[in-house]
Amino acid sequence: MKYLIIGRNGQLATAFARRLELRSAECLAPGESQCDITNASAIGSIIASYRPGVIINCAAYNLVDRAEQERDKAFAVNAGGPRILAEAARDQNAFLVHFGSDYVFDGSKEDDLYREDDATNPLNEYGRSKLAGERAVREILAERSLVFRLSWVFGEGRQNFIAKLLEWSRSQDYLKIACDEFSVPTWTETVVDVTLKSLEREVTGLYHLTNRGYCSRYEWAKVILKKKNIGKFVRPVSMDVFSLPAKRPKFSAMNDQLIADRLNIDIPSWEEAVDRFLSKEHGA
Repeated sequence: MKYLIIGRNGQLATAFARRLELRSAECLAPGESQCDITNASAIGSIIASYRPGVIINCAAYNLVDRAEQERDKAFAVNAGGPRILAEAARDQNAFLVHFGSDYVFDGSKEDDLYREDDATNPLNEYGRSKLAGERAVREILAERSLVFRLSWVFGEGRQNFIAKLLEWSRSQDYLKIACDEFSVPTWTETVVDVTLKSLEREVTGLYHLTNRGYCSRYEWAKVILKKKNIGKFVRPVSMDVFSLPAKRPKFSAMNDQLIADRLNIDIPSWEEAVDRFLSKEHGA
């Protein structure tokens, strides 16, 4: 099986490339200059020449606040890009894995975690662009695609909450972290594990993929700082304090039971995932 990874420089693509290399799988992860997801000609050419069996789309415009001003750019990458990939995959009979977001929900659900069949209602342009992208993939490649909605992804790299929190702890006297924004921290290694198992078992469709449980940003921050032995004072505040351009759902935690049952696996809790990541990657 030949794999093509789109979005080489991101933390998720890095995790997939490393794992596939360890498996001695045939894998290509071209840079953006060679494989711009918004360029239909470039995408079509590389897929036609490499002829992958599986395409893993890790490319995303994930600057949530900037997307409010850069709507066209966000939609070009998060909606137009997946459509281009899906059309090229269809033409070459390739299988496409695509990753969505918990921000397709508005946070109004009160009686449970979000499930795959719950109504979507994004509150910001980023969420709307991600919803358009997952819909394009499912519309074009209904039987030859796998869409996983993710949340609060962390792994190697600087563009995640753990890296930012550790940077803030070094540069600020104390920290203010939102205590009223809830979702599920999700480790890239968990995403890779479940995705590859799903491919082995030829799973298709839309699923939620997170670690188990849920927490607030504040709770997550406290766990990270304790694990790192950082005695920084953390003040819990409402996320409204930050006056961010993009409105965010206050509760977007998703239920991953559907994919766990489908694969007959136990998915680790977010606390276990964070502990393993910090122990492995940061020598805590």
